[in-house]
Amino acid sequence: MTSALPRVADADSWRAELDELRIREKAATRELDAIAAQRRRLPMVELPEYTLVGEHGPVTLAEVFQDRTQLITYHHMWQRGAEWQCPGCTGYTAQFTRLEFLEPYDARFVLVSQAPIDELLAYRDKVGNRMEWYSTFDSPFGADMDAPRDGGFAVNVFLRDGDTVYRTWHTNGRGTEQLSHTFALIDLLPYGRRESWQDSPAGWPEGEPGEGWGASWDIAAAYGPADAVVVPGEHHHH
Repeated sequence: MTSALPRVADADSWRAELDELRIREKAATRELDAIAAQRRRLPMVELPEYTLVGEHGPVTLAEVFQDRTQLITYHHMWQRGAEWQCPGCTGYTAQFTRLEFLEPYDARFVLVSQAPIDELLAYRDKVGNRMEWYSTFDSPFGADMDAPRDGGFAVNVFLRDGDTVYRTWHTNGRGTEQLSHTFALIDLLPYGRRESWQDSPAGWPEGEPGEGWGASWDIAAAYGPADAVVVPGEHHHH
C-alpha cells in the first residue's frame, strides 16, 4: 500500500475546491449531452441482409431485433480454441447482468463473436455471461462492422425499418468505456485506475494499463456454475 495521501484541508477549503471542480464536471456533462444530440443527427447506412447464428439456429440480422426497432451489438474478441478469451471483453460483458431496462426504449443489446455458436455458448456458460450471443463465424457481418476475425472489439448500433437494417453508430477502443460502469466508479477513487499513463500526483500507486482487470477465470469463478472448480490458467481437456 502506498504511503502517499491527498493533502488534508479544513471542510470549507475542501468545499471550495470541490465547487471549482464541479464547474468542469458540469461542463463535461453538457458536452456529453451535446455529443449525444449530434449522434442522434447522424445519417445512417443501409445494410445488405446478413445471417447470423443464434442459440436456436440461423437468424437474419433483422430477426435479431426481436420486433424492436433499435439494436446494439458488442463484438467480443475471439481466439479459436483458446481456453480463456480476452479478459477485457470477458470482464466488460460480465457487467451486463440485466438489460430489460432497454425494452421500454424499443431496443436490445446483444453479443456477437467470430466463432461457431457452440463454442460461444460453452464459453458463455463457463464464465456465467448473461447476454444473448450470436455467431458471425459464417457471415461477413463482423468484418463489415469493423470487427474482423482475429481482430479487435467494437460496438455498433442499428435501426430497423421493416426488414431493412441500417447502421447508425460505431466505436471501439476507449470509446466503449462510456458504456461501462466499472471505470466510472474506479475513476471516482482518490488513486484512480493506478495506471502509469494517468496524470496522478507524485507517489500515487501506478502499474501497467489493465493490471487491475480481473482475469477471465476470475469472472468464471464469480459468475460461472457454482460447481465449477476454476484453476487460474488451467487447460481443461474434454
